[in-house]
Amino acid sequence: MGNQTNVIDFLLLGLPLGPELRIFFFLIILSTYILTLTANIAIIILVRLDRRLHTPMYLLLSHLSFLEIFYTSTIVPKMLANILQKTRISLAGCLAQIYFYFSLGSTEFFLLGVMAVDRYIAICNPLRYAAIMNVKVCLQTTAACWFGAFLSILFLIILLSKLSFCGPNLINHFFCDISPLLQLSCSDTHMVEIVVFLFACNIILSSFLLTIISFVLIVSTILRIPSQKGRQKAFSTCASHLTVVVILYGTVIFIYVRPRFAYPMDINKCVGVFNTVVTPLLNPLIYCLRNNEVKLAVKKQLSRYVMGKIMSQSNIF
Repeated sequence: MGNQTNVIDFLLLGLPLGPELRIFFFLIILSTYILTLTANIAIIILVRLDRRLHTPMYLLLSHLSFLEIFYTSTIVPKMLANILQKTRISLAGCLAQIYFYFSLGSTEFFLLGVMAVDRYIAICNPLRYAAIMNVKVCLQTTAACWFGAFLSILFLIILLSKLSFCGPNLINHFFCDISPLLQLSCSDTHMVEIVVFLFACNIILSSFLLTIISFVLIVSTILRIPSQKGRQKAFSTCASHLTVVVILYGTVIFIYVRPRFAYPMDINKCVGVFNTVVTPLLNPLIYCLRNNEVKLAVKKQLSRYVMGKIMSQSNIF
């Protein structure tokens, strides 16, 4: 049929919600989205204001929060509009959404791998940590994560842009995901599916393997620490990161690293909602609740803000 694209836009079917549940889910997802933006912006500001947090670990955390803001914003606004009324998206808009969603997601995997290596160096080689993982190295590795992810996903978008879409134009999802989009193509998608699967395996599993190896070495080092207090302190520095890794990799591997039709699409949608709406909120909450340095920094900034308010009020009187 050639490379002529007859379909110029797609209709997103969204979540399978009845009329009585639409407003409820709209308010829940909107509230979660606002909390996500607030929490991640707060971490970025906190790391910038508190000099004690000007270390590679927290610089990486601020980059992760910056990424989460754009990651969830790529999907949620269109998703909210779709809950109230079925929305259309152009083919170019669909490809752009896929590009940014997977590029930001891939960057997150790379960042989590770098953060795991950072914790490995801090715990297993504490005396050499300042020399190995300084701010300059941190910025270079972070830039490599962003550049590598966005460049690699560009190749997938080029392949998708060469497909023909002759109808129907109903995407059975709340955003433009690759799998439901391929189902609508009237071209041969076999090669594209193989490339997508290989990309998913290489990006997700390679960063996951790097993270697992780092944590295995960390655990083996922690177990050799003689005092129980020392072991608890060492483990507390990486427990929050391990929690985030388990949540993120568990949901993404469930969706993408498996046979194409292993689960019904409605289950994929539910897991997708968790991955795109809930996980970006859990990340800052987990790091704040399980990290003593972050909690101390929050208390310090809150006390400074309260004292500033008290001083301004006293000056008025």
